[in-house]
Amino acid sequence: MNNQPHDHIVRSHDEERERLIDEILRMGELSVAQLEAALDVVERRDDRAAGHIVANDEAIDTLEREVSHDVMKLSLRGPMARDLREILAALRIVSDIERIGDYAANIAKRSIALNKAPALPVAGGLAHVGALAVRQVRDVLVAYRNHDAEAAQAVRDRDAALDAEYTRLFRELLTYMMEDARAITGCTHLLFMAKNLERIGDHATNIAENIWFTVRGEDNLPPREKADDTNTTV
Repeated sequence: MNNQPHDHIVRSHDEERERLIDEILRMGELSVAQLEAALDVVERRDDRAAGHIVANDEAIDTLEREVSHDVMKLSLRGPMARDLREILAALRIVSDIERIGDYAANIAKRSIALNKAPALPVAGGLAHVGALAVRQVRDVLVAYRNHDAEAAQAVRDRDAALDAEYTRLFRELLTYMMEDARAITGCTHLLFMAKNLERIGDHATNIAENIWFTVRGEDNLPPREKADDTNTTV
C-alpha cells in the first residue's frame, strides 16, 4: 500500500510544528533580550538606549501576530489531542511573551523619567529582582524548547522567591520615601518598574504551566505559592 501522500502530510505538519516552536523561541529570546537591555539602561541612566528599547517593542508585537497566524494555520490540519494542546498552549505562550516585552519596554520608558531625578542608592535593588526575572524567562524558554515538564515546574516553584525579593524591595522603597520626601518621585518610578518585574515572573510561570499542560495533558497543578504581600504592606 502506498503511504506517500500520508507521509507527505505528516512530514509537512511536523515541519510546520517545528517552525512554530522556533518562531516562539525567537520571540521569547527577543523579549528577554529587551528585558536585559532595559535593566542595563536603568543602571547606566542612558536615555538614548532606553528610547531604542521602547521603539523595538513593535518587533515583538509583529512576531506575535505572525505566530498567531501560523498557529491558526496549523489548527486547520486536523490535529490530534496532543496537537490541540500544543496549539492552545502556543496561543497562550505568545501572549505571555508579548506582555513580557511590553513590561520591558515600560521599564525602559520609566528609566527615562527616572533619569531626570538624582540617582537613588536604593535603585540597585531593582537589578537583583531583574536578574531573577531574567532567569525565570530564560529557563522557561529552555523548558519549552525541550518539552521538559519538570524544568517548567522548577520555574513555577521559584516564582515565590521572586515575589519575596519584590516585596523586600517594595518595603525598602517605601521606607526611603518616608525618610526623604525628595525621593518620592524617583522611588515611585522604581516601584512601578519593580512591579513590572514581578509581573514578568508571573508570565514566566504562566508559560511554565502551559508547558506542563502540553506535555502531561493535565492542568491539575497545586495552587501557586505566592510571596508577594505588598497588598497588605502599610
